[in-house]
Amino acid sequence: MTDQVQIPEDDEISLLDLLQTIVDNLRLLVLGPLAVGIAALGISFLIPPTYTAKTQFLPPQQQQSAAAGLLQSLGSLGGLAGAAAGIKNPADQYTAYMKSNAVEDALIERFKLLERYEMKLKLDTRKELEQRTVIRIGKDGLISVEFDDKDPKFAAEVANAYVEELRNVLGRLAVTEAQQRRLFFEKQLIQAKNNLTEAERALKATGISDSVLKSSPASAVAAVASIKAQITAQEVKIGAMRSYLAETAPDFKLAMSELANLRAQLIRQDTAQTEAPSASDRAGQGDYISRYRDFKYHESLFELFTKQLEIARVDEAREGALIQVLDAAQPPERKSKPKKAQIAIIATLATGFALLLFVFIRQALRNGAKDDETAGKLAQLNASWRKALGKA
Repeated sequence: MTDQVQIPEDDEISLLDLLQTIVDNLRLLVLGPLAVGIAALGISFLIPPTYTAKTQFLPPQQQQSAAAGLLQSLGSLGGLAGAAAGIKNPADQYTAYMKSNAVEDALIERFKLLERYEMKLKLDTRKELEQRTVIRIGKDGLISVEFDDKDPKFAAEVANAYVEELRNVLGRLAVTEAQQRRLFFEKQLIQAKNNLTEAERALKATGISDSVLKSSPASAVAAVASIKAQITAQEVKIGAMRSYLAETAPDFKLAMSELANLRAQLIRQDTAQTEAPSASDRAGQGDYISRYRDFKYHESLFELFTKQLEIARVDEAREGALIQVLDAAQPPERKSKPKKAQIAIIATLATGFALLLFVFIRQALRNGAKDDETAGKLAQLNASWRKALGKA
């Protein structure tokens, strides 16, 4: 029962000892932090002021384009074009763009930050630039860019330059639906053009000219087929006449003249050709219908891709001014750093805590020196410490 009463007495004595220690060192605990706080306040006046310029802009918004309905009519083709599109959170992506090396290196070159920050490596300059820049996404969807510098005008220029360089990066990348559709149809159009050229070359081998084909392809096919049939019949007729007529006979000369006229008509059907079709061309004239069908297929596909490419370009042009600056950065009128009052308060509180800890430890050491057992442990600790430092 005596032991149970003794514990609270020891605790009460310990609390009184702590209070006594504070009272004994009250002047140090009050004047010390106060002196450090005043000194920190004075030093803060010597720190060059820092100005923070801020710009806010609305990031590009994903919107339903005019081609969305048309892509639906393309079936699987439209699905291919739309599969690559779609950005779930554009704001996060555009923030990442502004923190990319592409934007930072552009700013370094533009404002000669290597010389301004006295750096030798771009890597160190990027770190310095990142330390001075704060990019945030607000709950309202706006992206803000804050930049710190000793020159308020320069701070505003760099903050605005972030938005300008972001526009440049977006101009080189396909991040919107319209841009991705444009790239898709550009690639498909090149392939369709090559296929159309091959089909057109194969069709030209049948003796159908481009001009006639565009004006009346059906009649062109019929006309060419009729002339070629007449030429074949006339050649057979002349071959038969050679058996019973001399080449100087009037009927033979008339048949040769008719053959020459038919061949001239065939040449006129294809103004691009300067001579009659070769033997290899005549060998492929029997499949001109299938070639014409292939040609029309590739031509239709080419026209379809051309229209879709133009629509994508229109949508992309409409989205050209996607980044809308709400508040352009202006040279700040007031400095943002250093915050003198905050520096003084933090220095005062930190010094007060450190001194309080110091006086408690010092008093504990003094009390321990009065106890033989504690004094022995302290002596042994001191000897071990000196030995570790090589002073033993």
